[in-house]
Amino acid sequence: MHLPNLFSYFVIFGFGVALGIALSFHLKNISLFSFDDQLHQLSSSSSSSSSSPPPNIQPSSPTLHLVTTTGNQTTVNTTRTGLNDYVSLRPNNNNAMHDMTEEELLWRASMAPRIHEYPFKRVPKVAFLFLTRGAVTLAPLWEKFFHGHEGLYSIYVHSSPSFNETVPQSSVFHGRRIPSKEVQWGKFSMLEAERRLLANALLDITNQRFVLLSESCIPLFNFSTIYNYLINSSKAFVEAYDLPGPVGRGRYNRRMRPVIRLEQWRKGSQWFEMDRALALEVISDKKYFVTFKRHCKASCYADEHYLPTFVSAKFWKRNSNRSLTWVDWSKGGPHPAKFQRRDVTIEFLKRLRSGSHCEYNGKRTNICFLFARKFLPNALDRLLRFAPKVMGFN
Repeated sequence: MHLPNLFSYFVIFGFGVALGIALSFHLKNISLFSFDDQLHQLSSSSSSSSSSPPPNIQPSSPTLHLVTTTGNQTTVNTTRTGLNDYVSLRPNNNNAMHDMTEEELLWRASMAPRIHEYPFKRVPKVAFLFLTRGAVTLAPLWEKFFHGHEGLYSIYVHSSPSFNETVPQSSVFHGRRIPSKEVQWGKFSMLEAERRLLANALLDITNQRFVLLSESCIPLFNFSTIYNYLINSSKAFVEAYDLPGPVGRGRYNRRMRPVIRLEQWRKGSQWFEMDRALALEVISDKKYFVTFKRHCKASCYADEHYLPTFVSAKFWKRNSNRSLTWVDWSKGGPHPAKFQRRDVTIEFLKRLRSGSHCEYNGKRTNICFLFARKFLPNALDRLLRFAPKVMGFN
């Protein structure tokens, strides 16, 4: 009785297994056919899209905006003449004014290309940096000096913010004032003004040499002579020497250690000339600059010690250790001699031009000074009269 029942169970079990296998094969074929259809559709879509030309999308230059946040309010300023305008290769040469902050200015000016070949025709220029209280009092003489040499020079003027005298549009000094701050003689603000002038001049990538001048400075040679002298020089001109005594090493502050040691302390003229590479180092320096700002006070005159010390400590191989600006300290005192109308003679100017001996690019020369100071405004008429004869102005 049990054998027929057991046989029936086996038959039913076998039928169930066969039915399950048949159903699984059927479902598998359906999914495969569906997947093939989808794959075919994707393939057709891809081939049709590849056969059609891609949309003509022109890349757009990114627009830079300066975003400022005050409290909970955020504003986007696109009309200011500020940092964004100086991200280009060349700034506006018609006006040196901008409203960058000091931090923005130094950051932008510190940029330097790692590729030394320029992707455009670059004619190197000399940047003339005038540090003045007000107007460039000997401007008519400089007008004659610059005349006919457009494109080979740039002018930057740092004067007192309270100075509001207008400059004629025909003048080479028109629009050349930079954003300035008050400067006090003998204070650290003098050094900050020099660095501000350098930073503004570095915004123009075509400026290659940089010379600091005052309103009482005059050129001793014509433009071509000075331009070639500077552009072809292999070294900078930052006067630096070790001077024992109260006005030399006596101004050193021991708190400057270990950044600056006594044996590194140097003194020199503030009237410098340097190339672009050194100018970039000066405006990017924080280590020496901050140390001087903290510890060079009172009788320590930063403008007479910072550059001589900084350049001698780090870049002495690139420096000539002399200034190109002649100054007369023979009378003693805290200020150099001043020259009035009666002091200006042909013999005097000739002596300034060739009365010394120095080294230039490894060779001896008697052209050691390209500029001189301090000349008062009443000396202007004689300077204009002698300039064509002595200095070779056209």
